Amino acid sequence: MQATDLPMDTEPVVKDWLIKRNCSVSPRQFVAFYVSLALFSLLIASLLVWAGAWLVLPFTGIELLAVGIAFVIYARHAVDYERILLFHDRLLVERMDAETLTQMEFNPRWVRVEPGATPRDPVRLVWCGESVPVGIHLAQHRRKQFAAELRMWLRRCG
Repeated sequence: MQATDLPMDTEPVVKDWLIKRNCSVSPRQFVAFYVSLALFSLLIASLLVWAGAWLVLPFTGIELLAVGIAFVIYARHAVDYERILLFHDRLLVERMDAETLTQMEFNPRWVRVEPGATPRDPVRLVWCGESVPVGIHLAQHRRKQFAAELRMWLRRCG
């Protein structure tokens, strides 16, 4: 296994798996929701300040800051993915995690696929005594199926 910054070659891809997080809202929709939430909260706070309850305004600011921080933490991982590319002579695992791209390359003839011991455990690629989890964004009930499919495609290249 080696972590590299490999460019995508013109080499033909035998199989390509793209595994993304299950996000029901796009980042743009998420920002629009937060802006509408902030405007509504500030409107209510302004009406209460106008009625004489001025202490509502600092608490509204604290609330919007806390919700904003939670949204930023969520948004950092909203576009996380794993891409597994199988070529005839190599297996490339590309992982995007909180804006950090990692690429690992394996020899498909030497890598072993191990499904997790429990449905919660990710599928693992084992090579030269090292283990790398893959399929972490898959639903638990699909991990065993993914491991079998990956194993079958690796056999075709071997």
